Amino acid sequence: MTEKPQLGDLVRKQAAPLSEAAFALLVQGVLDYGIFMLDPQGYVISWNAGAERIKGYAADEIVGRHFSTFYPTEDKSAGKPQWELETAVAEGRLEDEGWRIRKDGSRFWANVVITALWDEKGVLRGFGKVTRDMSERRAALQALSERRRLFDHLVQAQETERRRIAWDVHDDSIQAMVAVGMRLQLLEEWVPEECAAELARLDASVREAISRLRELTFRLHPPGIDRHGLVDALSSHLDDVVSTWGLACSFEHRLDREPTPETAITIFRIVQEALLNVRKHAHGSAVTLQVESVDRGILTRVVDDGIGQPMSSNPANEHFGIIEMRERTETAGGWWSMHSEPGTGTTVEFWVPSPESAAAPTDELP
Repeated sequence: MTEKPQLGDLVRKQAAPLSEAAFALLVQGVLDYGIFMLDPQGYVISWNAGAERIKGYAADEIVGRHFSTFYPTEDKSAGKPQWELETAVAEGRLEDEGWRIRKDGSRFWANVVITALWDEKGVLRGFGKVTRDMSERRAALQALSERRRLFDHLVQAQETERRRIAWDVHDDSIQAMVAVGMRLQLLEEWVPEECAAELARLDASVREAISRLRELTFRLHPPGIDRHGLVDALSSHLDDVVSTWGLACSFEHRLDREPTPETAITIFRIVQEALLNVRKHAHGSAVTLQVESVDRGILTRVVDDGIGQPMSSNPANEHFGIIEMRERTETAGGWWSMHSEPGTGTTVEFWVPSPESAAAPTDELP
């Protein structure tokens, strides 16, 4: 007596060919990836629409040809195609990025995965190959690398000019003012008594000017910013400068690693300007500085408890300090914002990317 087939068996028998057809339709219809098969010797035996779009060959033009057709002459001379098949056999799969050749002879940067395909008896039946055109991504990374290089040069040039101005002010202007002060002190013994008060006011003005010039040289080039890390530089600035303004300071930091010198200088300069704005405009009693690693960059907040200020919707009305902070941040590839309302204090918040200290050479970018 023949056993009656179960409903589940009938469904599975009907689903199998439908699933295979659907899978073939999926592979053939994918346009963003070149998906094709090679025989055990590396000759193309299948070809999808994505492979045609990326490499330029129609199926009838490439099926039966060796996949080394896609490799530059130098790679073929070095035996790279054969080496990739041997590696895929030995390790099960191989992933590679490098130049490939289209039908028209042009090059494109490809991400390639080759997978060895074995049957149930352990016999090598061929290879599955998936190719993706990464040319646009590589060009974007190269552009980003070039922008970063230019940004680093800009920061270095700015700091060199600041250092030069600081030295000029210290060695020329301050020394000249000190000499004027010394002469005023000498004059005290020679001027009539009725002129002494005016002379004392002049001397006080000169001393105040010297103090301001020294403060200017410190802001232009704080000692140690080139030799110490970001956290130490910010901590020293809070202790040595901001605390003398009568502000209670707190500093919270959670950095995964030390940023590049150019990134550290950029963050320091923005924080320096934000704190100076607190001194000039906030009329508060405390300020909090927070620095932490976020999203492959560094997020920084400067929060005061001052009177706050109404925010202008017109960038033309922003004062120079705000413009400088925003431009520095955006030049570094980051974002900047300020939140403030009367009576609630002000928060300056900004994020800048933090690349690795040693960028990968352009030729090695994926």
